[in-house]
Amino acid sequence: MGEAVVGDELPKEQFESESKSDSLLKELNEIRRRRTDGERQSMFTKKENPVLLMGVAYGILYGALILSMSSGLFGQSTSLDHSASTTFLDIGDECEEIDDEPWILIFPNDDEEQFSLNAYNLPAGVAILEYNIEEQGTSEHSPPTQVKRVLDDEVNRASVKADYSTLDEGTYDVTLTVVLYNNSDDADNNANITILLSNSLEFELDIGTKGGILPFIGGEEHREVRITDSGARSCWSVQELGNWGYILLVAELGGGRETAMLAGGAAGIPAWWMAFNSLSLSVFSLLIAYPLMYKVYHQEADDILSRNHIIRLVEDIISRCERRLGIVVDNDLAKIEPRDLSIDIMVPYKNTENTLTDSKSIRDEILKEVLEEFALFRVFKPVQLTVRTIGSGQAIDFDSGVGVGVGDRDDESPPENYTSFFEELHSLSRIEDEVRDSLDLFFVRDKTLELQNAVITSDDRIVFVSVIFKPTTRLAFFRFKRQASEVEDELRNYISERNQDILTSQELIVKARNQVSTLSDRSGAGRVESKGDKDERIAAVARQDGFGGRMLQTKLLGDILSTVEYTANEKREMINKWGFWGLIVFVWIPFMASGVLVGAMLGLLSRMKFMRVLLATMIGGFIASITWAYTAEGIIKIMHKYKLEAVIPIMIIVFILGAMLHIRSTKIRRQTELFEDTLLDNFHNDIKEKYGS
Repeated sequence: MGEAVVGDELPKEQFESESKSDSLLKELNEIRRRRTDGERQSMFTKKENPVLLMGVAYGILYGALILSMSSGLFGQSTSLDHSASTTFLDIGDECEEIDDEPWILIFPNDDEEQFSLNAYNLPAGVAILEYNIEEQGTSEHSPPTQVKRVLDDEVNRASVKADYSTLDEGTYDVTLTVVLYNNSDDADNNANITILLSNSLEFELDIGTKGGILPFIGGEEHREVRITDSGARSCWSVQELGNWGYILLVAELGGGRETAMLAGGAAGIPAWWMAFNSLSLSVFSLLIAYPLMYKVYHQEADDILSRNHIIRLVEDIISRCERRLGIVVDNDLAKIEPRDLSIDIMVPYKNTENTLTDSKSIRDEILKEVLEEFALFRVFKPVQLTVRTIGSGQAIDFDSGVGVGVGDRDDESPPENYTSFFEELHSLSRIEDEVRDSLDLFFVRDKTLELQNAVITSDDRIVFVSVIFKPTTRLAFFRFKRQASEVEDELRNYISERNQDILTSQELIVKARNQVSTLSDRSGAGRVESKGDKDERIAAVARQDGFGGRMLQTKLLGDILSTVEYTANEKREMINKWGFWGLIVFVWIPFMASGVLVGAMLGLLSRMKFMRVLLATMIGGFIASITWAYTAEGIIKIMHKYKLEAVIPIMIIVFILGAMLHIRSTKIRRQTELFEDTLLDNFHNDIKEKYGS
C-alpha cells in the first residue's frame, strides 16, 4: 500500500472508478447498490414485517386472555371445559359440569390419612351424608356412617372426613351419598327428598414409612392412597385454567415442552388446555423471533458475500484507513480469516511521521468502518479485530504529543515535550495560540462538557489537536447521548470556522476522547462479546437499525440468538439432506436443542424459503404440542399403575436441569470456539519472527 500522506485519500467515486477492472469490487458495488435501494422499500413490502406484527398481535391477545381468565373477569364458569370435553379435543370422558348443579368431590389427604368428601351447590335444607369405605372382593359389608348437616342460603356446601388410618393394604371403594330434605321433620320421616347424589372412588392403599433417614428404614408407618378409578373428572373453571396458563408457560420456558406437560398431566389439567398453551407459546415465539432472525440472516442469493468478497472488502477498508490515519500496514503479515463463527482481522502497522493517533484509536477507527460496511452488506458475524504496532516508532505517546510528527526518523533532533496545555506559551506559534483560544472558548460555551487535557502541536503541514473531555451530565453513562466522534467533528468544525483565515496551508487534525465510558460510545457496535477474565479480546457485531435490530442486540436476546445459531449450525447437515420434511421431524422430536426457534434458524441457514420455514416449523410445533399434551395423561396413568408417582417431580427437575445445562454447555462450547487462540498465536509468532520481540 505504501506510505501515505495525510489528506491524500482518494474520493470514493475516484477510488471506485480506478478499480473497475477488479471483478470483486464490481460485484461489491452492485450488491451495495441493491442493498441501498432495498432499504428504501416500505416495511409492508417485506414479507417478514407482517408476520412480525401478527406475532405481536397474537402475543397481546394471548396475554390478555390469560390475564382476564386468572383475574376472574370471566367468572368461575366451567362451561368452557365442559364444552371441550364433549368434542374430539378431550380424549377422556365428558367432565362433570359444576356451575350450578350439585356435585361431589372426593380426594385423599395423605398427611392426615383421611378422605375429604364434599358436596357442592346444595340448596337450603337438611343434608344427610352417608359414607363408607369397603374393601373389594369381600362379602362383608359394614354399615355406612351417617352425619346430618343443616344448610341455609349462605351455606351451599356440606363435607365430612372418612378415616383410613386403620385399614390394611388392599383395593377399596370409598362412597358418599347425599340426601337432601326440605327440613328436619322430613329428614326424620324420610319424606320429601329434594336431591339425591352419590359418587364413589376406587383406590389402592399402601403402607410404608415416613420420616426415616432412608426409604423403608426408620420413620413412622404411613398409609398412601393411589387413585385407580376416579370416574369422570370434574370440569375446571375458567379462573383455574387461567392460573394454570401461567404455570404451564413458566414451566415450558424453564424446562421445555416436556416439563410443562408432565407438570400439567400430574395435576389433571385437560389435555386440550395444555395443548392450547403450548401451541400459543410456539406461535408467539415463532412469529416474533423468526422474522427478526430473517432480518438478520437472510440474504438474496446474489447478495451473499463470499469469502473472497469479505476479504476484498476488509482490504479496501484497511487501505482507506491506512491513508487517512497515516500508518503503513505490513500486508505480508496482515491476516483476514472468515470463519464459521467470526471474521478475524489482524493488522500489523508502523507509525510514520504522519501518524497522529495511538493503536487503540486506530483499532476503533478500523473497527467502526468495518462494522458500518458489514451492516450495509448484512454481514452480522462477530468481528475480532487485533491491531498491533510494529517497528521502532511504536513507543509514541499520543496523549502528550511526544514523538508525534517524527515517526521512526532517526536523523532529526528529539521533539519538544508539550505535556502541559499552558506550558511555555511563548514557544508556540500564532496558529497554536489561536487554536488554543478557540478550544477554550468551545468548552466554555458548551456547558455539557469539561476539558480534562489538551495537546496542540503543529508544523508546516498539520495542526494536531488531542483533547480529553468529561461530560458534566449526571449519570453520564446513560444520559450523555453524544459520541466522542460527534464531539470531535463539532470541535473540528468550530476551530476551522474561527480560524479559516490562518488555516490555509495546514491541515487540522482533531482527536477527542471521552474520559467516561458511555453507552452512546459503546453503541458503535450493535453487540459486543468478551471472553472475560484477563483476556481483553472482544467480538463486535455490526449494528442493526430499527426496533427489531435493537431487540436482537440486547445481551439477553443476543446470547439466545447466538446460541441458537451455533446449535443450528451443528444440525445443519441433517436439514440440508432431508429438507422440508426433515425440518418438521426435527421440530417435532422431544429432545434438547429441537423446537421451533432452532428449527427456524436451521431453515434460514439451509436457504429455505421464508414461508416454507414458517410452515414447517409451525407444523412441527403443532404436532409436538399435541403429541405431548395427549400422551402426558397416559404417562401419568402408567406411573400411577406401577407406583412411580415419586418419579414425576424428579423427571420435571431432570428436564429443567438438563435444559439449563445444555444451554450453558452450548454457550461455553461456542465461546471457546469463538475465541480460539490458534490464528492469533500464529499472527504474533509471525511478527516476532520478522521483527523480533
